[in-house]
Amino acid sequence: MTRILVVEDEPGIALGLEDDLRLEGWHVELAADGALGARRAREEQFDLILLDVMLPNKDGFDVCREVRRAGIRTPIIMLTAKAQEAEKIMGLDLGADDYVTKPFSMRELIARVRALLRRHEPMAATRATLQRGGLVIDPSAHSVFVAGRAVELSALEFRLLHHLASHPGMVFSRDQLLDRVWGNDRTVTQRSVDVYIRRVREKIENRPKDPAYVQTVHGVGYRFNVASE
Repeated sequence: MTRILVVEDEPGIALGLEDDLRLEGWHVELAADGALGARRAREEQFDLILLDVMLPNKDGFDVCREVRRAGIRTPIIMLTAKAQEAEKIMGLDLGADDYVTKPFSMRELIARVRALLRRHEPMAATRATLQRGGLVIDPSAHSVFVAGRAVELSALEFRLLHHLASHPGMVFSRDQLLDRVWGNDRTVTQRSVDVYIRRVREKIENRPKDPAYVQTVHGVGYRFNVASE
């Protein structure tokens, strides 16, 4: 089912969007402020984000910037009461895919959502199942199996493992992993990367201290071992 994240602080608008989008057969999740919206976009996989510009805690421009810096390519439609051309250009420059000015026609918005989903259908490939040796990662089901055994990972652990396994042999520094997995959440540090790497190893490796999959490149960072394929 198509999953849409609506980041909107006005309850009337948010609930109206939720009702109309669900009538189209789409799953909808609401976030009432920018900080929560940015976090949910990083933690879960959505097919599209409807993002209001004027939000508490963190405005829509900051959310868009954070999501794109985290390497998340989910299509974004920005919603705003401002009609100035400069506002639209700023949003598009930050990585938004489309812009709708309030008040908007729900029929027009749904048509734009459909069009954007069609244009980004090739992105479904990023949800394809990855198989690396005895390790199987299924982003659509958010599941991981090692030698046929199901492994339970948290959302962040899953994102970290999926990112590394999607780029076998490529070395990522701790800062790069912070940017691509955690985004702009600076409540975490480089040490957080080490902690989560250790947790992932404890769950997927037969010998966590001598890992076959997620390996340390001393003085640089971490990589997913190509030989494990």
